[in-house]
Amino acid sequence: MFLKSIEVQGFKSFANKMVFEFHKGITGIVGPNGSGKSNVADAVRWVLGEQSAKQLRGSKMEDVIFSGTESRKPLGFAYVAITLDNSDHQLAVEYDTVTVSRRVYRSGESEYKINGHNCRLKDVQELFFDTGIGKEGYSIIGQGQIDKILSGKPEERRELFDEAAGIAKYKKNRTVTEKSLEQERQNLERVTDILAELEKQVGPLEKQSAKAKEYLKLRDEEKDIDIHLFLYDYERLKKEQEENAEYYNLHCSLDELSEQAAAGFHHDFVYYFSANRENEDMERLYAKKNVFGWIDQIENSKLQEAIAQLPADKKLLLTLRYQYRKTQREVAQIMNIKQSSVCERENRILKEIKEFLK
Repeated sequence: MFLKSIEVQGFKSFANKMVFEFHKGITGIVGPNGSGKSNVADAVRWVLGEQSAKQLRGSKMEDVIFSGTESRKPLGFAYVAITLDNSDHQLAVEYDTVTVSRRVYRSGESEYKINGHNCRLKDVQELFFDTGIGKEGYSIIGQGQIDKILSGKPEERRELFDEAAGIAKYKKNRTVTEKSLEQERQNLERVTDILAELEKQVGPLEKQSAKAKEYLKLRDEEKDIDIHLFLYDYERLKKEQEENAEYYNLHCSLDELSEQAAAGFHHDFVYYFSANRENEDMERLYAKKNVFGWIDQIENSKLQEAIAQLPADKKLLLTLRYQYRKTQREVAQIMNIKQSSVCERENRILKEIKEFLK
């Protein structure tokens, strides 16, 4: 595996697109101070995922974007891509050539790509684990880095040796695994606490469950009772409606008969009856005055028979009410009874006729 090319545009001093091509062997980049030699190494470190602007000799990440000159406007992005020959498949991908690129904008947005496909910073870092090419690898040694290694802490030197020995990847995975285990342990503790709290609620919940079941049972029974009551009320109202219809039909029949026969009767009968009812036999009196002649005119034979079989006083009450259109008060005065008795007797008579018709 070796570096084939570096493509730079808008990165630090490289305003225009520039491509550095490399071949097997040693390649040297020479030039006067300030010509941008170190920027080439910074570009490689940056595209491999460097996140510290200080490591790139800047104060903030925006400083890596070409800031412009007196004759050129500043650019809005920085782009770097490195292409590696992977014919020996030292990198864990199936491609013989691997291109890793990074682009950053002044708005702070950043994107990584491997062979033109978008990826994460983590994917780039894992690609170069244990190859010595990572941003922390020993293959990139910048200005002052030797002194930094010699004067650095033992832990920092240990990281360099781990990268060279190819165990940095496993140590990183170990750290991630330990964090995951610690998080799972905390989750397990929370689950245990929740379980203990729920166990305390089991007793009260069982009581509430029993009450709820009893409630549902009673509710179903109440629903059944309501249905039966509704059916009972329906049948009762239906029966009452039928009875009321029969009463109504009876009244209509009597009213119709009274209208048909009213012209043929003596309107002074009431006074005659009042004066003579105690001196003559009532049946003979009624026959003499043809009081009940209207009954013979009833077309409904059953109704005619029902009225004819009534006693004289009951037929008289019907005659006064339905033949002569007397009010209950007037009937009470004629028959010398209480007004309330007229209503009761009339209802009883109509009921008797109804029963007879049945």
